[in-house]
Amino acid sequence: MTRELLSRIAETLYWIGRYVERSDDIARLLDVSLHRALVGDEDWAAVFATLGHVGAESPTTEVMVQRLAYDSDTPGSIAGCVRAARENARGVREIVSSEVWECLNVTWNQLPLRQVGAERLGPHGYLRYVRERAALFFGLADATMSRDDGWRFIVLGRSLERVDMIARLLTVHHEPGHAANWRLLLEACGADESFARTHRGDSRRVLEFLLLDRLFPRSVMHALATAEQCLAELTPDHDRAGMSDSARAAIGRVRMSLEYADVADLDDQRPELLTALQAVCVIASEAITDRFFQHVSLGGATWQTAGV
Repeated sequence: MTRELLSRIAETLYWIGRYVERSDDIARLLDVSLHRALVGDEDWAAVFATLGHVGAESPTTEVMVQRLAYDSDTPGSIAGCVRAARENARGVREIVSSEVWECLNVTWNQLPLRQVGAERLGPHGYLRYVRERAALFFGLADATMSRDDGWRFIVLGRSLERVDMIARLLTVHHEPGHAANWRLLLEACGADESFARTHRGDSRRVLEFLLLDRLFPRSVMHALATAEQCLAELTPDHDRAGMSDSARAAIGRVRMSLEYADVADLDDQRPELLTALQAVCVIASEAITDRFFQHVSLGGATWQTAGV
């Protein structure tokens, strides 16, 4: 990583990528869960627990929507993620493009009005708005930011968040033999149309597509490869043997296990694979923090230095 990018800024950009992706993923999960609830086929407590919320063993639909969508004081809600991303972006406005900043600022300021509409007409419009704004944010980042370390940290955060959430979605919604649930799962991952074009709706290949497909940008394989590439560009490997970057090593090991996985045995290996994917996200995030986001005290003041 170039030393010109302060560790504080790198950390902020990394978490902007994670927060925006998380808001998108929660919106997709909540939208699908609301559709399942219409036919009495949703376990809200399981969804609540999957996203790390506690305190409600059998939450109602109204409680779920309030906690997961509208409550800006809850870090794990859509509004909380958008708020955090916007506040982080305000501190790095000299790094991100003006279009990226304006996208987050407008999104945050429009959320209360979208909530009013959702309370009158239903939450689906609110959730669609969040998904569209998340797509706009990443599109603007790709179109208006240089491919430097700042952009790489945004993409790195997005990639790890995407792996973690797809693993969570597969854990909650994987029910073999239930075609309707497969369709909703694909919609939750934003993969329904691409999957239909690729495999013509063959439900036996959904797990393969979401985990192993090299061309679909929201697959686990693609997200892991993107995260690994970002880390390789941030800290080029000059080791003659081994891998000193523990984050890249952890991601590389699980990516290689998927790269050469036997598709025929994929369903049997699913529990272990999903557990390993969630674990590697934690390991990689901690390693990235230790390497790049170091805090040191100099002369009574706290500074952050870029890891190399």
